[in-house]
Amino acid sequence: MGKHMMAPTQKSSAGFTLIEVMIVVAIIGILAAVAYPSYQEHVRKAKRADAQTALMELSQFMERHYTSNGRYLKADGNAPDLPFDAAPKDGGNKSYDLAFAKNSPTANSYVLEATPTGSMANDSCGTLTLSNTGAKGQKAGATLAECWRR
Repeated sequence: MGKHMMAPTQKSSAGFTLIEVMIVVAIIGILAAVAYPSYQEHVRKAKRADAQTALMELSQFMERHYTSNGRYLKADGNAPDLPFDAAPKDGGNKSYDLAFAKNSPTANSYVLEATPTGSMANDSCGTLTLSNTGAKGQKAGATLAECWRR
């Protein structure tokens, strides 16, 4: 046997074994199982924050209306028309319907509601509310602190 010839028992490696590929797939699966729910919760929080921003903007609209008219109702006794009724207001996929709460507004008070719809329909915070006094609320299982984080 010459010095430059390989021994018959040595083989060159030209790729991955099935076991190596299965280990990589298992690791990717574990990472995805951990990361995806966290991502979904982040998306829900972002959509909820968008609804809260919309409620704040509508509240400012109502305060300007009150400043101009001396009451939250229009001169004919009806509720003023809100400038927009969905969040996000830029026309993306609607996550919340925005409106006055039942029996609102009155001459001296109002409560605005953001009712979850679409992908947010089963959100743990449910309907978010904001009143003329700045009182924030939610109508589902999560706590107020979880739903109205700063």
